[in-house]
Amino acid sequence: MAQVIWTEPALSDVEGLAEFIALDNPDAAASLVKKIFARVELLAKHPELGPRVPELLPASRYRHLIEPPCRIFYRYERKTRKLYILGVMRGEKLFQKRLLQKRDKR
Repeated sequence: MAQVIWTEPALSDVEGLAEFIALDNPDAAASLVKKIFARVELLAKHPELGPRVPELLPASRYRHLIEPPCRIFYRYERKTRKLYILGVMRGEKLFQKRLLQKRDKR
């Protein structure tokens, strides 16, 4: 089983999404947060569940999961069995490689 580690920027991403959605629909915001955390919990048992980030192929150590309308970015270290949640963003936003790598300082 992998140890899931949330980075501070990823937690801030979730908080920002929830705050924005809550302006119009607090119940939808709470529901999305629960779904994001539930999806991430799957990674503890199945750390390679998500595909590699397509924008970074052919070689990438980064993976992602989709929890509509969001993408959850992470990196898994097999040797240490640690899984780092690096970011959560709206799926329609333009992916920025440098932001993901900037967050991944380990």
